[in-house]
Amino acid sequence: MSKVSKTDWKRLEAMGDEDIDTSDIAELGEDFFQRAELRAPAKQTVTIRLDSDVLEWFKEQGQGYQTRINQLLRVYMETKQQKSN
Repeated sequence: MSKVSKTDWKRLEAMGDEDIDTSDIAELGEDFFQRAELRAPAKQTVTIRLDSDVLEWFKEQGQGYQTRINQLLRVYMETKQQKSN
């Protein structure tokens, strides 16, 4: 790092969980955990060529179109893997 940290790391390391002020963080209820999804962050940037009408259709669906394309490719991959086993 080019800048010197002003964080008191030794003090933070010595703190216990009970010393941390979480009063500004809302409690997570059962509803949160029922809707929660595990998402693996291991993504890789690639260049892919798609038909323009296919890409446009996904973009028209709104924000997150790349995630939806990835989800569809994952389902396809898992289906093919199941058939080969």
